[in-house]
Amino acid sequence: MSLTIEIPDHILYAIRLPVMEQRQQVMTELAIALYARGILSFGKSRELAELNRIEFGRLLGNRGIPRHYTEQNMEDDIVYACGK
Repeated sequence: MSLTIEIPDHILYAIRLPVMEQRQQVMTELAIALYARGILSFGKSRELAELNRIEFGRLLGNRGIPRHYTEQNMEDDIVYACGK
């Protein structure tokens, strides 16, 4: 399943980016917004933005958006890192 979002031409013309960058930038902004609201996970958000983990993490940091990383996430990562 996929979702198509229609953006009216007059809005597209108002986006102050080269036409070739509009799609990527809109997807990135959507990914950031969904992550910041807790609607989408970090991994899925970075996929939507078509960025790797480091790039997306830096982007969030530059925007002042905190990572949603709980104590349970840390414990899970430690267990995984230890090979258990």
